[in-house]
Amino acid sequence: MTTERRRRGLAKMSEVYGWEFSDGPGEHFAVTADHLFADIWSRPGLSIRDRRLLLLGALSAQGLFDIAEIQIGAALHNEELTEDQLREIALFLCHYIGWPAGTKFDGVVGKVVAQAKKRSNGS
Repeated sequence: MTTERRRRGLAKMSEVYGWEFSDGPGEHFAVTADHLFADIWSRPGLSIRDRRLLLLGALSAQGLFDIAEIQIGAALHNEELTEDQLREIALFLCHYIGWPAGTKFDGVVGKVVAQAKKRSNGS
């Protein structure tokens, strides 16, 4: 049986990532849906875009570009950030997390944008 908290978490996950989430197995998924998304991502005070910007900075600073790639794709899909804004973020981050990491972020932006353009062109 799915609780109201789980339903809220799954709905927020779907909103954040731009695709439908269904219930998943295990304690890790439960904490992710029930706490991180139903409680933390749903708090008032910051928009999803605000939270995504913070998350992109944190992921990049830790060198977690594979996870940043998912967030970049979701930001583009949800029209929270444009390619130009993501490129500006990369340049800004170069000065705070180091040029190599900021450049890596810019490369990930390019990869995700190219994939999105390929999908939209039906290729």
